[in-house]
Amino acid sequence: MAATADESKTYFPLAGGADDGWSTEDAATATCFCGAVQLAFPKQGPGLLSTFVCHCTDCRKITASMFASNFTVADTHLTHLRGRDKLTAYAQSRTIASGKLMTNYFCSTCGTLMYRVGEQFPGRCILRVGTVDDFRLHETRLRPRREIFVKDRVGWVGAVEGAQQVEAQRSR
Repeated sequence: MAATADESKTYFPLAGGADDGWSTEDAATATCFCGAVQLAFPKQGPGLLSTFVCHCTDCRKITASMFASNFTVADTHLTHLRGRDKLTAYAQSRTIASGKLMTNYFCSTCGTLMYRVGEQFPGRCILRVGTVDDFRLHETRLRPRREIFVKDRVGWVGAVEGAQQVEAQRSR
């Protein structure tokens, strides 16, 4: 889909096991692949904090892809609509650039990474754009404004037009 930046329309393609995602002027849903876990998040500030693509080696490994498309939400603005009890946490610090603990919350049924919480980023949850049910938001509100760890970007992926390019984040 080559979506336009028309925010007046929503786009909910057949993707995964749930069909009850929604998007309003102020908030929208993110759902795991099987539909067991669903979150609601704000589509603007103060709860929506940032949008970015990460090329770090940790994100590459955890997404089984060459980068991760992310957005950050204040944890006070993230709502678990269903499936909180279906989330499995995995935490480690060995591969995190800051050396601080990063906890990943996966759906225990289908394995979808719903969000990450890092000691380096208190009060914030890092969600994956691919879990957002309204695909139009991928092109509009959640379009990345920054790319981080561009030093680790593969050569066949170009820079996101208009996004700030950050070589790396703070290290240990």
